[in-house]
Parts: sequence; C-alpha cells; structure tokens
Amino acid sequence: MNDLRVVIVTFDAGQILDVTGPLEVFSHASRFVPSVRYRTEVVSSRGGPVLASCGLEFASAPIAGVCSPIDTLVVAGGAGIAAAVADDLLLHHVRRLAGHARRVTSVCSGAFVLAAAGLLDGRRATTHWADCAQLSASYSQVTVDADAIYVHDGNVWTSAGVTAGIDLTLALVADDHGHRAAATVARQLVVYLQRSGGQTQFSTLMASQAADTQPIRDLLSWLLDHLDADLSLAALARQINLSERQFTRVFKAEVGVTAADHVETVRLESACRLLETTNSSIEQVAKTCGFGTPETMNRTFRRRLGTTPGDHRHHFSGDSHVPHP
Repeated sequence: MNDLRVVIVTFDAGQILDVTGPLEVFSHASRFVPSVRYRTEVVSSRGGPVLASCGLEFASAPIAGVCSPIDTLVVAGGAGIAAAVADDLLLHHVRRLAGHARRVTSVCSGAFVLAAAGLLDGRRATTHWADCAQLSASYSQVTVDADAIYVHDGNVWTSAGVTAGIDLTLALVADDHGHRAAATVARQLVVYLQRSGGQTQFSTLMASQAADTQPIRDLLSWLLDHLDADLSLAALARQINLSERQFTRVFKAEVGVTAADHVETVRLESACRLLETTNSSIEQVAKTCGFGTPETMNRTFRRRLGTTPGDHRHHFSGDSHVPHP
C-alpha cells in the first residue's frame, strides 16, 4: 500500500478551516477506510509558526524544503491572501511543486495563488462567492464559475469558501478510492457527501437565513419539515396570510426564485440526501419528499440533474455499515 503525499500550503492570516478541513478528511480516510493512506504536510513560505486569522497559531515547515514529486498540492486561502499573492518565494515553490504533482488544488481564495502562479490560465475555476468577481477581473485567462462548490478541470481542482474545502477533499478521496470510501469518511465527519461540483454555493437550506422578513424565514424552515404537504402557491400564501399575488412578489424578492422553483429544488436536494444516506426505497423517497410518485421524481431528476434516482444512489451512496473509532 503506497502513501499518497499531500502538501497543504498556508500563510499568516490564513483561514484555519481551509487547512484543517482537508486535513481531517485525509486523516479520517486513512483511519477508517481499509488500504487508504494519506501522508500530509503543512507548509508556508518560510516555515515556522503561522498565525491564522482566527488567532490560532500552528506549526509549518518551509515550502522550499519540500522535495517533489508529491501526489496532491493544496493551497489554502484566507484574509492574508493579498500578501501571499505578492510573495514571489511562495509562488515560485507553488509552481515548482505543481509541475511534479499529480493533482493541484485550492480552497477558497487559495485560487488567487494558483492564478498568480499561472496555474489556472485557460482553465475553469471557482473561489468564495464574494471573491469570484475579483478573481475574474484580476485574471482574465481564468474562466470563473461563481456558483460551483468545486470545479475540476484536468488535474486542477478549485473550491468555494471555507467548508467547501471539505466537499472538495471528499471528492478527491472519491477520485482516488471510489465514492464508497468518500461516503464512509463523510459519515464519520457527520457531513453530507457532496453530490457534484456543479451544485450551487447557496443551497435551499441556506435560503431561510438569507430572507429579509421573519414570516418568509419561518415559512422556509416550516416547509423543510413538510415536503409531503400541499406546497402549492395558494397553500404557501395561506400559511403566512398573504394573497397569492402579494406572496408571489414578496417571495421572489426575498428568496430570488419563484416559490415553485424553490419547492422543487428543496425536494430534489432532500431526495438526493435520502438516496445517499438511507436504504429507503425509491417509492418511499418520492413520497417523503413530496413528489408523490417515483415517475414524477424520475422526471425531475432527469430534467434537473441529467440522471435518475436509481443511478444517483448507485454512484453516490456508501456502505450502510461504518466502523466506529
């Protein structure tokens, strides 16, 4: 069994979760998945103590001391990204290691380091939603996907902000050892196994937090627990005592999509999670999520995801038994 060597690059005022998120995924994969071993190293420009933006100080080795080849290069992001991009020594060694790595990746604004090093030229990439416009403006050679959780282009993988680094690393584990291995790690970490890099950075489960008024926030939270109820426009409007016309206007203004689009999306997301994490039958999932019949759910999956519920379960679910630590 060969160890896969992973080098994680960080810097002062970096985001600690951009480092520890991938570290924990690789660590759990090595602990809980048979025949999987990752050997991780955390490095910075000159080595020594690194002070994260949250105030936590941790050790790092100097990047110049890392001998290639390596398997996977991970570049973290964070508040100190401007100084990192201006660090010629850091960029030099990122280019050097990337040239001999099987896979090059970034978390959050770490994409700016890859772009500054010329490693994203002619590629699709993503970063934290708040930084996508700046990445596109600063590096015209990069095609920025502002809505993706992560983007895989050739041997380069980039991810959105902070916890998206966990989604990215789970995808790397799946790429190395299959989706069942990644599902085992996801369950140990009590996180969802990310379905695809194309999933929006703003899931419907976050919409209730973004709504402006309490009635809409309450409604969005309520419908998550009542997916098999009548969620027609008329029923939702009655739920918060508005006329259908007024409700339509308010909902679109606060959530950004129509009520029908939102209901279909949240039903679809919930169905995907049940297919990935339970042994419920297709019929049970369709009923629980409010599709009514498997045929209706199947049509929605084909239209929205280009697949079927059965194929989704086959590709993205894991073993039902997980060893305990």
